Parts: sequence; structure tokens; C-alpha cells
Amino acid sequence: MNLVKATGTIGGLTLVSRIAGFGREMLMSRVMGASWQADAFFVAFRLPNTFRRLFGEGAFSAGFVPLYAQRLHGEGGQEEARHFSEEVLAVFAPTLVLFTIVFEIIMGPFVFLISGYHAEKLALATLLTRITFPYLVLISLVSLFSGILNSLTRFTAAAFAPALLNLAMLAALIFVPVGGQTTAIALAIAVTFGGVLQLGLLLLACARAGIVLKLTRPKITPGVRQFVRVVIPATLGAGVYQISAFIDTFFLARLGTGSLSYFNYADRLNQLPLGVIGAALGTAILPQVSRHVGAGEPGKAAYVQAQAAELAMLLCLPAALALSVASGPLISALFEGGRFTSQDAAITALTLAIIVTGLPAYVLVKVLTPGFYSRQDTATPVKTAGVTLIANVLLNFALIPPFGIAGLAAAIAICSWLNCLMLYVILHRRGHFRIEPWLALRIGKQLIAGAAMAAVLWVVKGQLADFFAGSVGHRLIGVGALIASGMAVYFPIVWVIGGMGKEDIQALLSRRGRRGSDSV
Repeated sequence: MNLVKATGTIGGLTLVSRIAGFGREMLMSRVMGASWQADAFFVAFRLPNTFRRLFGEGAFSAGFVPLYAQRLHGEGGQEEARHFSEEVLAVFAPTLVLFTIVFEIIMGPFVFLISGYHAEKLALATLLTRITFPYLVLISLVSLFSGILNSLTRFTAAAFAPALLNLAMLAALIFVPVGGQTTAIALAIAVTFGGVLQLGLLLLACARAGIVLKLTRPKITPGVRQFVRVVIPATLGAGVYQISAFIDTFFLARLGTGSLSYFNYADRLNQLPLGVIGAALGTAILPQVSRHVGAGEPGKAAYVQAQAAELAMLLCLPAALALSVASGPLISALFEGGRFTSQDAAITALTLAIIVTGLPAYVLVKVLTPGFYSRQDTATPVKTAGVTLIANVLLNFALIPPFGIAGLAAAIAICSWLNCLMLYVILHRRGHFRIEPWLALRIGKQLIAGAAMAAVLWVVKGQLADFFAGSVGHRLIGVGALIASGMAVYFPIVWVIGGMGKEDIQALLSRRGRRGSDSV
């Protein structure tokens, strides 16, 4: 499966999930508002997701996928790869269960740190976290089976699985719309149930692919030792990122009631292109880059990353500019109403406008890190993440007192660029990847087209002011017109000035590569 097709499959299904997520957030903002009960739920939702990113997703995939692919394409083939998966599962699953049990017992101080000093909010957040935390076991196992399917270039089930969580939470909001503590508890139950649905889907997809793993007694085999040696640095790196997120939440909880909600709704829009473009590209290129590196073809590996960077910026630059310029109308149309006031929408829009300035860097990090993981170097991203964490803390202390939540958003965006720059410089110095002249020229032209689009959006936004001041329906029509005007400007200009060739458009539309089997 070529890069565009893989990215299109993952990105398209991720988009379905994100749309369901938007439906969830739109309904949640109206049912829950920016209340302390909503903040308590976001604390309970963040904690298992924080550890999910630590044990599952990035860290697990960084260690598991290259080793699984190595065995899958080696002499032992699928049988050796399956045996390796069973060995990892035998150790991974009990570790997750034990960690979950221990955390359920000692979670009090953690919840206190990120929920603030509000007694009722602390009590509710603790209750909700006890309900949501088993989601960690379920979603981490989903990461294992997703890694297997992705290595087999079967991306559909893993990309669609997150939609099941969003649908479960939507159901909770629809059937328990009373708001307050009652709806918060229903949402917490839906989180864990959504994890059950996701794991069930991945098990079914693996079975259809002929992969049925047996549960065996945990043993520290050579394969497990190799996996642990690779995954521990990645886990430490993910841990640094999550410590940073934990610190951000700590500051948010002390900025006043509603701050966690404001940040969550802003980040929901920020995560749309990050998930559809960044995560999809990162997932798609890791097996390809690993295969080329394993075959002694570093030039081809670097070319895959260059193509991914070109495609990422082609789509990500206009997304970031549009989200920043149109943040007010977007937030108002999507979330304002019910218990979510116009003042809540204004604060959320400001947060979004600032945080998306780091979006291109977030996406480029997803493109750059496979250059390390494919070489089983999970230590270097840990070091850059550590530097980024220190910078984030210092910037939080410097920017939050004068600017509040806007300062926190700025700190996050600045640190994303710092991390991206460090990763690129290291890859360049090692001779693994560099921005070739053709890539720099393409990105420069994309920036020119993006600037033209931003100017048009600014003008059109003023012309549609009456729509944005009207009903929800009028606001949505205005947002639709704004998005259409941006697309009508950006893509023709980027094509005409050479930021995207005709062959790129054909590749995107047909999902066929343009430069060989791994082409974009």
C-alpha cells in the first residue's frame, strides 16, 4: 500500500472519528457548559488517556512495530511474528492490569494535583476517574493489535476504532442529557464501554486477518528483552510528554472554573488536522521507513519522509492558518449555546488561535520521529522531549501570570517548534534526513498560497459578520462559506505557483503513488 493510499485510508477514517468527536463536543458544551462538573469529567478523561499515551500508542508502537515488521519480513515470516506478539502480550497484559489496580488505590494525590482545590470537583473527579481508568487496559491492548494490523498494511479497523468511543459518549449525552453530576457519571461509564467496543473490533479484525494470539504464561524471552530495551526509552520519552501535559493541566486547574473546558474544546479543533494528517502520516510511514532501513536503503527511507513532509505541509499549513483566522466563528458555531456562553466561546477562540500556531510543528514531529524509531533509536526523542519539558515549564511560569490561558497555549506552541527543530537538526547531522531544495521550494510556495488564503479569509469573515451574529444555523452557514472561500483560494494558487504539481493532485485523488511503490 503506497503512502498516499495508506494515509488516505487512515486519515479518512480518522476524519470520521473526529467528526463524531465534534458531535460529542458540540452536544457536551450545550449539556455540560464550562461548569465544574465538566472540568471534573475532563480530569477523569485525561488521566487514563495520559497513561494510554505512555503505555500504548506512541511508545508501544515505536518499540513493537519495527520489531514485528522485522520478523514478519524475515526468514520466519508470519509465524515468527505471531510468536513474538504472543510473548509481548503475555508480559504486557498483566503489567497493565497490575498498574491499573495499583493506581485505583493511590490515585487520590494525582487527581488532587490536576483538579484544583474545589472540594466538590475533587470528589467527583476521583469518582469519575475510578470509573474511567480501566479504559487504560483496554486501549493499550488496542495499541498492540493495531500495531499488528498496521504492519500487515491493514489500517481500516485501527483507524476506525476511535469512532466507537465517540459514539458511546454521544449515546451517553443523548440518553442522559440532564447535565451536572448525573451526565458526568454516564460519560465516564461510556468511556470504559467504548474501550470494550474498540478492543472487540480489533480482535475481530485480527481474526479475519488470520491472527489469533494465544494467552501464554509470562516469560522473559530474548524477543521480550529486545522489545523492552527498545520500548523503555520510548516510554520515558512519552512519559516526558505526559508530564508536560500533566503540568499544563495543573496550571489550567488553577486558572479558574471552566479553564479545563476552554482548553479541551480548543484542543478538539487543533487535534482534527493533527489526527487526520499527522497521526495518519506517522502511522503510515513507520512500517515503510523501517522496511527501507532494514534493507539497507537509507536514501529511500529519507525520501519517504520527505514526501510525507511535503504532503503534511500542503494540508497542514492552510489548516493552521484557517483555524487561527476563523477561530471566533468556528468556536461560536460549533460550541456556543445552552450552558456554553458567548464569553466562554470568546476565551476558547483565543486559546485556539494561539495553540494552532504550533500545529505544523506537531505534524512534522510525527514525520521526523520514524527516522529514529526505524533505527531502534528511541532514546534521542526522549532527550529532545526532556529539553522541551523544561522549556514548557519555564514558559508556563513566564507567560501564564500575565496572559492566563493564552500564555499556556503560547508555551505549548513554542515548545512544539523547539522539539521539531531539535529532531530535524539531529537527523540532519547524522545524515539520515535533510530538507532537499525541491522540498524547501515546495513548502515556500505553500506558505505564499497560505498567506493569500489567510488574507481572503480575514476579508470574508468581516463580510459574513451578520451570519456569525445569528442563529446556530446561520453561524454554520457562515462557517461553511468561510471554509469554501479558503479552499477556493488556496488550492488553485498553490497549484499555479508550483507548490503542488499536477501529478500530486492526481496522486491525492487516485491514491496512487507518483514516484515508485512508496510514492505520495
